[in-house]
Amino acid sequence: MRAAILREYGEPLAVRDLPDPEPAPDGAVVRVDACGVCRSDWHAWAGHGEWADDRVPRGQVLGHEPAGEVLAVGGEVDRFRPGDRVVVPFSLGDGTCPHCRRGAGNVCEDGRALGFEAAAPGAFAERVAVPAADYNLVERPDWLDATAAAALGCRYMTAYHALAERAGVGGGDAVAVHGCGGVGLSAVQIAAALGARVIAVDVDDDALALAADFGADATVNPASPSGDGSVPERVRDLTDGGADVSMDALGIAETCRNSVRSVRPRGAHVQVGLTTDAERGEVSLPIDWMTRWEISFLGSRGMPPTSYDDLFDLIEATGIAPGELVSRELSLSEVSGRLAAMEEYDARGVEVVTDFGA
Repeated sequence: MRAAILREYGEPLAVRDLPDPEPAPDGAVVRVDACGVCRSDWHAWAGHGEWADDRVPRGQVLGHEPAGEVLAVGGEVDRFRPGDRVVVPFSLGDGTCPHCRRGAGNVCEDGRALGFEAAAPGAFAERVAVPAADYNLVERPDWLDATAAAALGCRYMTAYHALAERAGVGGGDAVAVHGCGGVGLSAVQIAAALGARVIAVDVDDDALALAADFGADATVNPASPSGDGSVPERVRDLTDGGADVSMDALGIAETCRNSVRSVRPRGAHVQVGLTTDAERGEVSLPIDWMTRWEISFLGSRGMPPTSYDDLFDLIEATGIAPGELVSRELSLSEVSGRLAAMEEYDARGVEVVTDFGA
């Protein structure tokens, strides 16, 4: 099979032929029809994460947003058969730990991160192996094609879990989204579908225009010469005192602190974006102010596979379309260039690999 492999940090991926994977007794092999290119892939490609002992090893097949069709299953698999249309979450649980049994497989004690560790080769490849298939694989509805499912596969479901499940966003809430890349735009669309009033924050007017198209009621560009006041001040003005929920979808110190300061008393900040070399996993926060106003700080990572049905129900009920976020379809050989473009934030919407033969 053809696959894109991380050989050196910050250097082009090597597209090579590798042996086809075989399913584990409890696992499956999925033909990858589409796989998104995500900022988390950029973090891996750039060699980030050593400060958390989470650096992706050289030789790794990257890619963690696949959708496709089951090709083979192990003898212990009951729920899936060859030919089934599926989505593969990147947070792979073992299905047996206390967290998995409580429906929180995204924080499984023995979980694997698809595309980020040697034990879980990723989906910038024609085929991908999935462990604990009965727990991890998600049947794809007939109305969801592979390209749209790949857009949904990490950023969309991450935004849903952060807003709906971690922060409990509901109708009438004010939600601020800081950073309008793939996960930020997904958050805008989902927050609007949940009935929230959405304020989108970004330094790129084109990204803000997309956010407005996807449901943002107001936008803030801190780089705009016409801007009056800091980002938190402008968000508080637009929300009559602060957001009920504010999300940092980027992961740099400035957006994290801006997001926290944008929250109203007893509101919640939710952290989705991962930090870069500049922060190395640490961001200073206004702790005394947070304590005074009872501000909640919530971490959020991916989404457990058991939550997909709820996300599918929201999509069907509201008519939101994750496929509309797809801005570009790529070949496998184009991935390196698009990762490099993320270095300068030169990527908008969701880009998806759909051609694995080139």
